[in-house]
Amino acid sequence: MAQAAVLQSGGFAGWRMVRVAFLVDFIAVGFFFYSFGIFYPAIAAEFGVGFTRVAAGIAISNFVSGIFGPFVGRALDRRPIKHMMLVGAVVVSAGFACLSQTRALWQYYLVLGSFFSFGLGMMGGMASSKLVANWFERKRGKALGIATMGVSLSGLVMPTVATWLRDGWGWREGFLAYSIGILVIVVPVVALFVVTRPEDVGQRPDGAQDGDEGPIDTPVDRIWRTREILRAPNFWLIALPFALVFSALSAILVHLAPYAEGLGFTGYQPGLVLSAGAGAGVLGKVFFGWLVDRGDPRFAVLASFATQIVGLALIMNASAYAALLAGGLVFGFGMGGVVPLQGAVSSKAFGRFSFGSVLGLMRPVQVPMHALGIPLAAWIRDTTGSFELAFWIFLGVYVASCLLIAALRTAHPEPDTPSAPRAIG
Repeated sequence: MAQAAVLQSGGFAGWRMVRVAFLVDFIAVGFFFYSFGIFYPAIAAEFGVGFTRVAAGIAISNFVSGIFGPFVGRALDRRPIKHMMLVGAVVVSAGFACLSQTRALWQYYLVLGSFFSFGLGMMGGMASSKLVANWFERKRGKALGIATMGVSLSGLVMPTVATWLRDGWGWREGFLAYSIGILVIVVPVVALFVVTRPEDVGQRPDGAQDGDEGPIDTPVDRIWRTREILRAPNFWLIALPFALVFSALSAILVHLAPYAEGLGFTGYQPGLVLSAGAGAGVLGKVFFGWLVDRGDPRFAVLASFATQIVGLALIMNASAYAALLAGGLVFGFGMGGVVPLQGAVSSKAFGRFSFGSVLGLMRPVQVPMHALGIPLAAWIRDTTGSFELAFWIFLGVYVASCLLIAALRTAHPEPDTPSAPRAIG
């Protein structure tokens, strides 16, 4: 059905895949990640536990997703992405429905560690990035930047929506609304429009035509075996710094609203700080996606990390609400580049045919560090009464990440016997 729609519409369909990825990322990240910072104080109050134990649920979800990651990534390289995304959407929808009915903390952990660990990577994240990477080569950074704008736009919108749901209906009803929204919005869009690769409908990456200058596939556009990926220095020089940064930024984002409340700001003010950062991230995704296509990818990554350092420093030193908003804006602009940059740099190093496998193998490497940030910040807050020490630790994490990314090399020699990509049904 999707292939027929592409053929009937004419023209290059890659930008349609970008729009689909934008929508799916908006819902996957907005419904889950950006809503938890608003919902989980209410969850903690209902279960009668501290922030640490509620935040541990997100850590469990991340940890289990690291186990699933290599299998999901490999499947994305070998099976139709539409089928994978549809299964993921149904699983995540069921997860939100079950989450709305949890009556004990162990049930809350079980749902987060099963439905969301398995479904989110198949619905969005890895799946949407793989879809966009398949359709673009020379404009991949720009395309990934635009697609992942959905992540930042969800942060602009969803904290306010989540606050309205929490205060007007309750967190349980909010999660149930998310469950229905996925079935009504994501499932039909994916079923109608997703096509795995341009070659499946007689097109080429970037919409290239016969006679266009420049190669479509680079020397790294081949099937990489698992041991080749794990032995490549670039794999570790991408996986480790991005893991550290994801750990820091996820903890900062999840706790930014509680941090603002601790400074005395109430009502919609804490959520608006989070929304302001996410809104700036929309611009950051386009800017850093554009930047990585035009020069040394290390420069784009370092610029993103350095901007987040400046933003976090502003947040830590803010006393007035305007200063806190300014810090959120700067941090959000730099943060916006992280997701598209990891995808763009990974594709430059390993090509598009093994893109899913590379991202999947990064999951178990990155998850232990990624999972640590949120509960660590929550524990420090519960123990010391503030997030100050946690934020100082995260500043050090950013500096270490900059040092690692400086050693990255994306140029690979031509392989002696490149493998042809497998046909995808």
